[in-house]
Amino acid sequence: MTRFPDAWYLVLSSRLIPGLDGGYTVATLARSRQMREAGAEIALLTVDPGAPEAHVEHRSEFVRRGMLDVPERLRNLFDEASDPRGGGAPWLREATVPGDANPSLSYRDVTDAAGRAIVSLPVITGDPDWHLTTAPIVVRDADGSSVGVIAGFGALYRAWLDHVVAGLRGRVERPVVVICESRQLGELLSGWRAPAVRLLHTVHTTHLEPPFTADAPVNPLWSRWFTVADRFDAVLWPTPSQRDDVVERFGSSGVHAVVPNAVVPPASVVPIGAREPGRVVVVGRLAPGKRVDLAIRAFVGAAVPGATLDIYGDGAERGALQALIDDLGVGGAVVLRGATEDVAGALDAASVYLSTSAFEGQGLALAEALSHGTPAVVFDIRYGPRDMLRGGGGVLVPDGDVAALSAALADVLGDAAVRDRLSAEAVVAAARFAPAPTMAALAAVARQALDREPRRSPAVR
Repeated sequence: MTRFPDAWYLVLSSRLIPGLDGGYTVATLARSRQMREAGAEIALLTVDPGAPEAHVEHRSEFVRRGMLDVPERLRNLFDEASDPRGGGAPWLREATVPGDANPSLSYRDVTDAAGRAIVSLPVITGDPDWHLTTAPIVVRDADGSSVGVIAGFGALYRAWLDHVVAGLRGRVERPVVVICESRQLGELLSGWRAPAVRLLHTVHTTHLEPPFTADAPVNPLWSRWFTVADRFDAVLWPTPSQRDDVVERFGSSGVHAVVPNAVVPPASVVPIGAREPGRVVVVGRLAPGKRVDLAIRAFVGAAVPGATLDIYGDGAERGALQALIDDLGVGGAVVLRGATEDVAGALDAASVYLSTSAFEGQGLALAEALSHGTPAVVFDIRYGPRDMLRGGGGVLVPDGDVAALSAALADVLGDAAVRDRLSAEAVVAAARFAPAPTMAALAAVARQALDREPRRSPAVR
C-alpha cells in the first residue's frame, strides 16, 4: 500500500477550467484525487484571475463530472485576495511597497464578489514571456485607491504561497510539498525561498520542436526553463524516453524522475469479440498537432469493407476535417462525433484505437484505450507510444507513413486473432499506469526530496 510521507501537499496549476487545456486539466485533477485517495493531505491551487462566480461554476462542474470531490479543495489566489470589507486581504496588503501603476501600460481590474476592485494587473500583450514582467501590480483599498504595488506576477504568486504555507503549518507543523503543474509558474518559483518547502515540477508535453527527434531544436518556451530545472527538488517526466533524452542532452543533475499520469482501469473489460469488429475510434482535440486528417486518410486507405471511423473531440480543425470527409466522399463511414464525456463507452465499443499525433507528453487517450483493452494503431512519436507499447497492445508505425498506417489498420481489423492478442496485451500494458504504481512512484520521489535539503539557493528570491 502506498504511503506518502507526512507532509502537506499542494498541487499548483495556472488554471483549471472545464473543457480547456485538454489532457492537462484531466491529468492535474486526476493526480490530486489519486494522491488524496492514497492518503496524502492535498489542496489544489490556481492563479487564474477569473471572476469569483466563474470559479464557483468551475468547481461545481468538476464535482459534477466526478473530477473533484468537494469544491473547497480547489483554491484560487484571487478568490482569497479580497477582504470581506473590501480591498485586498491582509496578506496581500502586507506584500506591497509604495508605488503606483506604470503609466505606459494598460491595466485590468480583478474584482471581488461585490464588484469592487482588488488588484489592477498589467496587461502585457504579444509577449510569450509576459509572466516574467516585474511591472507593478496595484493593490486596491476598499475605496479603490492604491494601497501599494507588488513587483510582478512572480512576487504576487510567492506572497500567496507564503500565506497558504503559513496557514497550513499553523494548523499542523509539517513540511510542505508543492507539485507545480505549469512551466510558467515553475520559472517564477524556481527561486522561491520558503522554509521546509520542497518543489516538485511535473511535465505534460514535449520540450522539442519539429521534427521532434532527440536532437531537434528545443521549444523556445522551454529553453529558459532548462536553465532553472536543477533548482527544483524533482522534475517528474511522464515517460522514460523523455527523461532519458533530457539527461542525455542536458546532463543529470539528480532531479529527473519518471512519474507517469495514471489512468483508472474500468471495473471490467468488454471482450474484444463482443465489440463492433470494424469500428475504429480517434479521441482527442481537433488541433493541428493531432493530425486527424492523416487518421482519416489512413482509414480510407485501409479500405476495410463495413469499417467505420468515429472521431471524438472538438477544436479549430473541425471545419477543415469535415471538408476533407466531404471531398473524399466518406461521410457514411467517417463521422465527427464532437466532444464526449463518455470516452469509456466509445473505447468499449471499438475494435481499434487510432492515433496520428505529431507529438505527445505521454498520451492519456492512448493509455485509456489500453486500459479498456482496445488495440492501438499509432505513429511512433515522441513521447509515449513506444514506452506504453513496449510489451504489446498495439502496432507502432513509422511516424508520418500513412500507407504503413493504412496497412497496419487493415491487418488488425481483418484478423480477429490479432485483435484478441493485442487486447489482452493492452490490459497488461495499461496496468503499469494504474493509480497504485503511479502513486507509489510519486510518493518515493516526495520521500527522496524530503530527505534532502531544498535545492533552491536561499540567496535567490
